[in-house]
Amino acid sequence: MIEIEVKVRADHSKVRSILKKIEATKIGIENQSDTYFAAPYRDFAKTDEALRIRSLDGQAVLTYKGPKLDSVSKTREELETPVDEAATTKILHALGFSDAGIVRKKREVFSAGVITVCLDAVEGLGEFLEVEIVAENENGLDVSRGKLFEFLKQFGVGEKDSIRTSYLEMVLEKNKS
Repeated sequence: MIEIEVKVRADHSKVRSILKKIEATKIGIENQSDTYFAAPYRDFAKTDEALRIRSLDGQAVLTYKGPKLDSVSKTREELETPVDEAATTKILHALGFSDAGIVRKKREVFSAGVITVCLDAVEGLGEFLEVEIVAENENGLDVSRGKLFEFLKQFGVGEKDSIRTSYLEMVLEKNKS
């Protein structure tokens, strides 16, 4: 699947009031802990890829994120599968993968038609708004991306506000300082 995603900094209280006005449906609240891994055979930072295990409500999902497909959003291929977190971590470590970092966040999820809206409160980083559309393939990426940026205008943000840096990169950068 292709995840067409745009992330911006946002004040959640302002975003919630707009979501209420447009009658977005609240899906739920998730407490996520993402453990990212570094490959022994290539540098994911250079190849713009990511491999993580997301722990959520006693469940775990292994996710591979491919390189970004454009220069203005976080659009990329994403592959996921449910896993046993402890066993998968042991397997990855046995194969030479190492822990690259952990990102913890509280995520409120809403649905606004075909757009999924996520309010992320990321530990140590602050509040963000992510909007996404999921597609089966790369057909129509420009149209979907356009819908996301049009949707974001309601919140007073546009293409210039798009953050392509991952939460992991932001956490690692913050920890350097």
